[in-house]
Amino acid sequence: MDELTLSPPILFLSDAHLGGFSDAENKRIESDLIQLIDYCRHHEIRIAVLGDLFDYWMEFPGHIPSLGRRLLDRFEEYNRALGPTFYITGNHDNWTFGHLADRGFRVVSEQVELTVDEKKILLLHGDGLADPRFELQRPLVHRILRHPQFIRLYRSLFSPAWALRLMKSFSKWNRKIGSDEEDGAPLTRWAKRQLKNSEYDLVICGHDHIPRMKQFAFGSYINLGTFYQHRTMAYYNNRSIDLVSWDAGAQMLQLFDSTNTIDE
Repeated sequence: MDELTLSPPILFLSDAHLGGFSDAENKRIESDLIQLIDYCRHHEIRIAVLGDLFDYWMEFPGHIPSLGRRLLDRFEEYNRALGPTFYITGNHDNWTFGHLADRGFRVVSEQVELTVDEKKILLLHGDGLADPRFELQRPLVHRILRHPQFIRLYRSLFSPAWALRLMKSFSKWNRKIGSDEEDGAPLTRWAKRQLKNSEYDLVICGHDHIPRMKQFAFGSYINLGTFYQHRTMAYYNNRSIDLVSWDAGAQMLQLFDSTNTIDE
């Protein structure tokens, strides 16, 4: 398992799905993210991306997607100034072959353990984990998409333009399936078991697109929701963590009003 040490303040975000919407909406999402990065750089806030920054990120030899170049340019400037942005790939953006690392990201594809202020935090995207000890198996389609043989076959059958076009259609369908969840019960139950049966104080993930914070007698669980819709994230500072949203008009983070259920 990858281990990470970051000094607060830290901002955790996921599920921007940049590229998955109309041109106008994609520009709004990208603009808000760029402004957020500038805010974090000015206030020296470290950033951790927990997956699905893009809606269909796929790298080919000699071909880098044009998607989000302004955003990646700004991240590269941020990474040079404050150090690498930590990036867990999600189920929509897991075909990475070096470009994100070249931009200054620290990229991993599985869970990460973060230690901060003597707290142990488990970070993941939420679509599943390869390690069977966590009892969170990825759906079959996600395992296929990540498999090296499938990637080689897909890249041999389609040009980058056609491959990206097909994956955009698939991502739109897959994102709709994810957003049709009536509640976040499956991931909440899983996080509760992890907290109860481990030494973790906090579990943070995204994936099911429902922002929430749950407090249990033995730890806390935060789902980051979506940046593309809710603009929600988790902000850790002064030994505490809050669910927040980005107010682009006011250029500030504000507390996000969500149901906070106490389970004993």
